[in-house]
Amino acid sequence: MKKRMVIFAAIAAATVFSPISAHAGEPIKAEVGTDIVSSYLWRGSRLDGPAFQPTVGLEWNGLSLSAWGSTGFSDACEVDLTLAYSIGGFTVGITDYWAASTGARFFDFSAETLHVAEVNLGYDFGPVALNWYTNCLGAVGCTPEGAKAYASYFEVSAPFSLGGIDWSAAVGATPWANDYYGAEGFAVICASLTATKEIALGSDFSIPVFASLMANPRSEQLFFSVGVSF
Repeated sequence: MKKRMVIFAAIAAATVFSPISAHAGEPIKAEVGTDIVSSYLWRGSRLDGPAFQPTVGLEWNGLSLSAWGSTGFSDACEVDLTLAYSIGGFTVGITDYWAASTGARFFDFSAETLHVAEVNLGYDFGPVALNWYTNCLGAVGCTPEGAKAYASYFEVSAPFSLGGIDWSAAVGATPWANDYYGAEGFAVICASLTATKEIALGSDFSIPVFASLMANPRSEQLFFSVGVSF
């Protein structure tokens, strides 16, 4: 892969989106936090065991830039950089995923790069949200014939409240054959249910505790993870 990875895509996207955010007086919002999880679950797969997953981000007039990571007790780590723009319920973004063993070079953009760039389009209708993701650079996946598959994933999610707890149900699928998600055609690869509850630790302090049950109908696997957010 040539050196046209997400850094360049981010610059181009920022150039496009910045004029949309015309209110110069809007303050920049920042956030920092971390999750601690018993298992790192992602799109119907268990990627790692217990892990620390920090995040830091900036947002201004719907334009956001964030970094998210995952580090467990294995010889592996992940750093994801996301540039996105949201207006109303609509979101468009690009994420650079980088997952590697300790000692790997982050700035390796050769044909053997460990970076994967993914574009995302989504709309939140309120009762349900729809999101579509497509790998565009790096490991885009291959078809059974060996052609580039541009592996994609789409998800339908719905939040709701029940029994004093916040819930979210989601179903995700890959639409065509690709070896990135290990699918021979259209396949539902993720069905999840997540419950979140604020646990009070004092009169003015609480932490969110969440539990996720995730199934992969294609591989017939079931996973369960719990975590806390700070």
